[in-house]
Amino acid sequence: MTSEKKTASGINVPILLGQLPLFSALAPEQMERIVAAARERHLAKGEMLFQKGDPAHGFFVVVSGQMKLALPSAQGNEKVVEIIGARQSFGEAVMFMDRPFPIFAEALVDTHLLHIGKNAVFQLIDADASFSRRLLAGLSMRLHSLIADVESYTLRSSAQRLIGYLLQHAPHDDDSVNRVEIKLPTSKHILASRLNLTPETFSRILHELSEGGLIEVQGRNITVPDLRRLRTHDL
Repeated sequence: MTSEKKTASGINVPILLGQLPLFSALAPEQMERIVAAARERHLAKGEMLFQKGDPAHGFFVVVSGQMKLALPSAQGNEKVVEIIGARQSFGEAVMFMDRPFPIFAEALVDTHLLHIGKNAVFQLIDADASFSRRLLAGLSMRLHSLIADVESYTLRSSAQRLIGYLLQHAPHDDDSVNRVEIKLPTSKHILASRLNLTPETFSRILHELSEGGLIEVQGRNITVPDLRRLRTHDL
């Protein structure tokens, strides 16, 4: 029977990890090993989890909160690579490379994490071919997402990038609903970097879309009155 190990906030660790595609099909004894290797981390808003160049001893699962993965630059700017939310993981690829992290990770809000040590993961890989396949599938999906990002930055206009992001985060539960509410997950400044835009360009596009009646902006809350119209805009 899998251990009922819980976090300090009362979250059942086996249930949490079992909700991740990577661990969803583990046998109880395999889950025991992962649970035993899990260590909690609590970060305050703005706190660094690791810096570029730090060694990778495993990977992380966000229990609650939000992490920013970014590349620093000599000019003091940064390029946001990814924004990681609850029930998402990160750091798996670097764990296998035996190289330091090429990015830094910072908590955007107070964040609760689990760190999964790499030794437990490597033991599972040696013992379970299906686990290895799921791990490869997850890494392949992450790579596909990064390739799509590069394609977006090089082939799509600034407006198309922002519209694409809004459409990606629009509710998809009911295709008959044409008016939707979208809450931006973080600040516009960080999202601008994520989309490879300057903050000024990001704000200008939001203003133009608002002026055109395509969206309504109130802080981080975006209302799309006509989802079908937004989908066909600027094609």
